[in-house]
Amino acid sequence: MHFEELMKNMTDFLKTEAKTETVIGEAFDLGEFRCVPVIKVGFGFGTGGGEGVDQKKGKGQGIGGGAGMGIEPIGFLVTKDESISFLESGKAHGLAAAFEKVPDLIDKWAERREEKETEMA
Repeated sequence: MHFEELMKNMTDFLKTEAKTETVIGEAFDLGEFRCVPVIKVGFGFGTGGGEGVDQKKGKGQGIGGGAGMGIEPIGFLVTKDESISFLESGKAHGLAAAFEKVPDLIDKWAERREEKETEMA
């Protein structure tokens, strides 16, 4: 296999795999809303080749290549009539965000209460 053919095979593979359908799925309707998944894709390539001569084994050559890809769902484009917005995944919004902070608030309250009790003693 030649270098150009190797690179084409790797990029063709990445093109077929780096799609929202592969990671999250197709766009879908939720009531009056249309939700379109959005992903973040990162990839890298590495290639190398060489040739050499050995007195016992003769002449040789070889090429190699590799590719790596990371795909992460980051949210949804949400449309309704003429409006469009982006809803980020993995981030708490509104009341959910407040509930995530409750354990920290309880810890701080307990620390202050303990400090006051120590001062009074």
